[in-house]
Amino acid sequence: MTKMNPQQIPENIVIFDTTLRDGEQSPGASMTLEQKVEVAALLDDMGVDIIEAGFPIASDGDFEAVSEIAKNAKNAVICGLARASFKDIDRAGEAVKYAPKSRIHTFIATSPLHMKYKLNMSPDDVLEKIAASVARAKSFTDDVEWSAEDATRTEPDFLCRVVETAIKAGATTINLPDTVGYSLPNEYQSMFEMVLNRVPNADKVVFSTHCHNDLGFAVANTMAGIAGGARQVECTINGLGERAGNAALEEIVMSMRTRQDILPFDTGIQSQLLVRASNLVAAVAAFPVQYNKAIVGKNAFAHESGIHQDGMLKNAETYEIMTPESVGVKATNLVMGKHSGRHAFKEKLSDLGYELGDNAFLDAFTRFKQLADKKKTIYDEDIIALVDSEISEANKSISLVSLEVAVSSDRPAEAILVLNIDGKHKNHIATGDGGVDATYNAIKALTTDTQNLLRYQVQAVTEGTDAQAHVSVRLEENGKQVIGQGVDTDTIVASAKAYIAALNKLMLKRQQLHAQ
Repeated sequence: MTKMNPQQIPENIVIFDTTLRDGEQSPGASMTLEQKVEVAALLDDMGVDIIEAGFPIASDGDFEAVSEIAKNAKNAVICGLARASFKDIDRAGEAVKYAPKSRIHTFIATSPLHMKYKLNMSPDDVLEKIAASVARAKSFTDDVEWSAEDATRTEPDFLCRVVETAIKAGATTINLPDTVGYSLPNEYQSMFEMVLNRVPNADKVVFSTHCHNDLGFAVANTMAGIAGGARQVECTINGLGERAGNAALEEIVMSMRTRQDILPFDTGIQSQLLVRASNLVAAVAAFPVQYNKAIVGKNAFAHESGIHQDGMLKNAETYEIMTPESVGVKATNLVMGKHSGRHAFKEKLSDLGYELGDNAFLDAFTRFKQLADKKKTIYDEDIIALVDSEISEANKSISLVSLEVAVSSDRPAEAILVLNIDGKHKNHIATGDGGVDATYNAIKALTTDTQNLLRYQVQAVTEGTDAQAHVSVRLEENGKQVIGQGVDTDTIVASAKAYIAALNKLMLKRQQLHAQ
């Protein structure tokens, strides 16, 4: 690809999303009707040009899904897949007929291997099937796509013949897929250049890529196909698809956006919705996204290395070639761990509301490094606890004396609580939706109710029913946040200890504020 002239207007690449068809063919990735409709609506809002909604002949459920998506379409072309048989094509035509803009995508294998062992058909039989199937599809819609399955292993002369036949029969888009992920980028580009140069009227149709990732070249091959003359790309959210998956939509889109200097192309995709789409597809397909997945992975905009964090804090472009906001991520995540440096730690403390003097900071940083050597992931709560340390007994104005909780399946839980508040015992009985809620209602009744509970988290310290429960709570009052932690073999008692610990910290902050 050549460098883009600064005045050059990027050429548009049509995005054909097949998450709901090829993506759903991943073993275990089946989606319900409602889920497919939800995904299709987001793809439409995101600016996908063509949504391949399914394979209508495959099942009544697939037919219903394609029909429903067609009825709800706003801007996208809705496409149904069909083999080179009239029954398949008729079913697809029936399914997409409600769409404001519809397409039928029909295909047949063209490689010697597939024709001999899968189809048991001669090359001439295949040519006849192509002409007949494309013509049949044209009776339902003017927008017909034809694919040469296993194009990258098809003999070049025969590939030119089948493409010419499909164009003569009325196909408006020609797809040359790398069905089994066999091709390398230079081969894939050369194939498109060869077909475009040799086939009559090739300039009258749109050529498309469809690349699988068996050798890890799906996106690279897609970009090579564009360099060879393709102007439509077939892809899926998260690269979902059979075997090793398809070319990932988000990687293709952001490659063009990021490298406009040598990729003079663009799409109509609203990239700010990419992470949202990724999360939705991962959830409905039950296919989690790997942490280091390009563009949408959890770690795509996360930095732990001290050198990287320092560079990021000085200028984000040192280690990020695109902004997290451009794909729908709220902000860069500086992950705190043993590789983090002083600069990042100081920035994290500032974010958490701490401004420490030099000596206090160095002491806190030393203890942070010691903790990071023992603990793989350092959370905000860990840093807050580390900086706050333990409040001395002298500063504990509230302590737990006794707690009795009654829980029943047919009435609200009841908590009988006794607290030592500034040296005096006070008691209260409260009810709630469960033992913890009742206990917290009693604590608030005896103290103050001006704080907000932002987070409540329970963890078992060890295994077994007698394991100690570690409870962490985060309270907020007037913009100030504190963390309280409590440990006990009884979860409700641990919860009470955690809330009281947080209250003591909050009261200390009130005193400091009043003193100031």
